[in-house]
Amino acid sequence: MTARRSRRRIGSLLILATALGAATALAVAFDFPPRDIAILVATAAVASAVAGGVGGLALRRLRSRPARVQTMTVALSSVLVTATGVVTAALAMFISFHDLVLLFVVLIVASGVAFGAAWQLGDDIGAGAEQVGAYARTMVGSDGHVAAERAPAVTGPGELAALAGGLADVSRRLEESQRRERALESSRRELIAWVSHDLRAPLATIRAMAEALDDGMVDDDAAVKRYHSQIRTDAERLTALVDDLFELSRINSGSLRLGREKVDLCDAVADALAGASAAADLKGVKVIERLGALPPIEVSARECCRALDNLLDNAIRHTPAGGTVAVRAGAADGAAVLHIEDQCGGIPEADLPRVFDIAFRGDEARQRDDRGGGLGLAISRGLIEAHAGSLAVANAAGGCRFTVRLPAAGRR
Repeated sequence: MTARRSRRRIGSLLILATALGAATALAVAFDFPPRDIAILVATAAVASAVAGGVGGLALRRLRSRPARVQTMTVALSSVLVTATGVVTAALAMFISFHDLVLLFVVLIVASGVAFGAAWQLGDDIGAGAEQVGAYARTMVGSDGHVAAERAPAVTGPGELAALAGGLADVSRRLEESQRRERALESSRRELIAWVSHDLRAPLATIRAMAEALDDGMVDDDAAVKRYHSQIRTDAERLTALVDDLFELSRINSGSLRLGREKVDLCDAVADALAGASAAADLKGVKVIERLGALPPIEVSARECCRALDNLLDNAIRHTPAGGTVAVRAGAADGAAVLHIEDQCGGIPEADLPRVFDIAFRGDEARQRDDRGGGLGLAISRGLIEAHAGSLAVANAAGGCRFTVRLPAAGRR
């Protein structure tokens, strides 16, 4: 605010100096005596400064008044400054009384035009301000919901139109923020529901089997071994779920620390494929890989492999027995690009934007087949974006295609 006030004062002084210079140059051009020029310029400057000061004080007092009142005040101040200069020149005997009367007649006529124009300008500014105010009041409904509407056609100065456009942009951003907040809240509720379910089922199984073993209800060696194996399996499932929750919390809180190193994405993909081969063989899913030349990437090898593991696990789980998961990799636009394509049957277009949401599981068929908490894809996206990469999904022929883009080393 102080800098703006200083610029305004400097601008006013420059305008005044320019006006005095122009007046002096005009007088010199018509061969006025130097003494007369000095007297005329000095008296006109003093008189105009006094009249301008009065107008400035009036504007300061009327700062909170409507725009039309302020514009009329500016017009009146201009007329007053001109009249003061003319009277000063007459008193200094530079013009005759007859000429003074003629000048005042012209000045009165010009004042009428100036006042009319000032009134019209003030009315336009006031109407534009009312339009902007009405638009601002309709941005937020009584329920607190922000409605993004197109900015109205505002009459008046361009600044008011720019203000309305800025409010419209803010409204759009607020509406988008509210939409994201509602989606996040929905995801959180779904997460709580799914995690509660996924915790309850294995815990109930572990408890029932442990009680059966403690009570001696199971004494057959094969059954005891089977119970122990099931308890261990459920415990590992719970451990994996807790690990996923911890990883997701680190990603969302920004506390994820990445130890970056140069990694060959082909090696990372090969490791992920080796880890997923057992699950693919068990389900009868064929995994095909086509890996081209890839630039080295600078990532945390552990976190990158985890993201790829989640994507491959998701593709294998949702591909029916006898189906195929295709893994292709190549380079494009200075980035390593990886495509993982499954045969899940596709995802409804309405659900595609939510695929990476926390706890998203899609339709009922996917829900029944999903043994996790619906966190794998959310974790993969978070880990890949933490490496300045991107993860996208699209429907492909008979399934889905997940596309991973990671910038080449040195191009982040």
